[in-house]
Amino acid sequence: LHTARSRNDQVATDFRLWVRGQIDLIDKSIADLMKALLDQAQIGVSWIMPGFTHLQTAQPITWGHHMMAYVEMFARDRSRFKDARNRMNECPLGSAALAGTSFPIDRDHTARALKFERPTANSLDAVSDRDFALEFLTCSSICAMHLSRLAEELVIWSSAQFKFIDLSDRFSTGSSIMPQKKNPDAAELVRAKLGRILGANIGLMTVMKGLPLAYSKDMQEDKEQVFDAADNLMVALAAMSGMIKDLKANKENMEAAAHFGFSTATDLADWLVQKLNLPFREAHHITGQIVQRAEVKKCDLCDLDLAVIREVDDRITEDIYSVLSVQNSVASRASYGGTAPSQVRSQIARWRKTLEL
Repeated sequence: LHTARSRNDQVATDFRLWVRGQIDLIDKSIADLMKALLDQAQIGVSWIMPGFTHLQTAQPITWGHHMMAYVEMFARDRSRFKDARNRMNECPLGSAALAGTSFPIDRDHTARALKFERPTANSLDAVSDRDFALEFLTCSSICAMHLSRLAEELVIWSSAQFKFIDLSDRFSTGSSIMPQKKNPDAAELVRAKLGRILGANIGLMTVMKGLPLAYSKDMQEDKEQVFDAADNLMVALAAMSGMIKDLKANKENMEAAAHFGFSTATDLADWLVQKLNLPFREAHHITGQIVQRAEVKKCDLCDLDLAVIREVDDRITEDIYSVLSVQNSVASRASYGGTAPSQVRSQIARWRKTLEL
């Protein structure tokens, strides 16, 4: 059994097989999370919530649109893992220690038997390559970053200040001293997993950075970091899928919050451009003055008297109110990929077909 083989090419082969199998498991877990997000998007396809930039109220959007943003993120993660799997699906077996072998072996046969696409083309590279592990960790890091962003939003949304969602007791814990507390611990732990996974990525990159060809014992440090990152990503994906399936979005609270911060100000400026033929710079300035008046009167833009609005510009007509409600604002954003419910429904249908759900 030892003929024409080395530990170098056998370990390289085994490691590729393990990473390839792990990618297949992760792909299924990401697809499960995407399905949970699609289900949430379907429920709240027309539910209105504030969209934020800088965590400040920007424009009204829909809950469905927000959920679909994460579907797109995790779809890219699946694509990255798929690309990495395709690139690593070459068989090192038969490269021996570093130079190949003088025995008449059939490397194509062993590659097929192990379900690789082909044998590696350079024996020196084959035994010293850990790009497949680094790519796996890079893809895992990006996926964990997306999970961390979503987890952060769950933490914010579940707070008493927002109350956009309710997380069940399955994914929350109480305080040891404050009986009223319900802490989003599962989301916080998912948020933290990026530290370990990215740490593994940096750790292995540092191990590999100065190694001459071919094999060095330094490369024995590759397994623990990859195994740990894979375990933690799988746990994080399972926890996030559970939270998304389990959470309840508070439609009324989200819509009420969408009225704060003059979220339809951009719609007002767009109306001035479209109806009065103003340059956007001038429309922006006029809108700012109208917002100042609403601030003084402590009311939303849609509740401002027309007479007060016309003090800023007497060309403005009553038609302005057609764009000042959050409902009309959301419905008007019907460009491809926009937040309008019609667009969100179209994207949900596209992804359900893609995922064959």
